[in-house]
Amino acid sequence: MNSDEEPGVVLSRDEAWELLADRRFGRLAVSVAHQPDVFPINFVTSGGKIWIRTNPGTKLAELTINALVAVEVDDVDSAAAWSVVVKGTARVLESQTEIDAADLLPLAPWIPTRKWTYVEITPASVSGRRFVLGAEPERY
Repeated sequence: MNSDEEPGVVLSRDEAWELLADRRFGRLAVSVAHQPDVFPINFVTSGGKIWIRTNPGTKLAELTINALVAVEVDDVDSAAAWSVVVKGTARVLESQTEIDAADLLPLAPWIPTRKWTYVEITPASVSGRRFVLGAEPERY
C-alpha cells in the first residue's frame, strides 16, 4: 500500500533494468558549473550499459566536461506508472573497434539526422519505483 511517507513500490535492480530494456526514449541529466541540464534521448540497453548516439553540441560538450550523468525513463497509463533512474558515468567511444561494435546495436537516430558519436553510460546505481495511481486520500 502507498503512503505519504513511502509512495510506490521500490523495484529491484533487475526489475528496473527489465523496464529500461523495453523502452527507447528517456532523459539525460548532466551538470556543468553547478548548472543542471536535461536532454531528451533515445537509447538502447546492452551488456548492462546504456548507449546513445549524438552529435557535437551542448549535450556532448557537457557530458565530456562532467562524465557523471543520470538517465531517467518512465511510463504512465490511466492506472499505474513507473520511473527508473540510472546514475553513472558517460564515455564517448573512440576506438574504431568499439564504434564498429556499437554500429551493430539497434540504435537509430530519433529524428532524421546522422549522429556519428556513440556514448556509453556505465551504471553506478539503478533505482526505480512503481506507482498505483488514484485520487488523493481524504484528510483526517
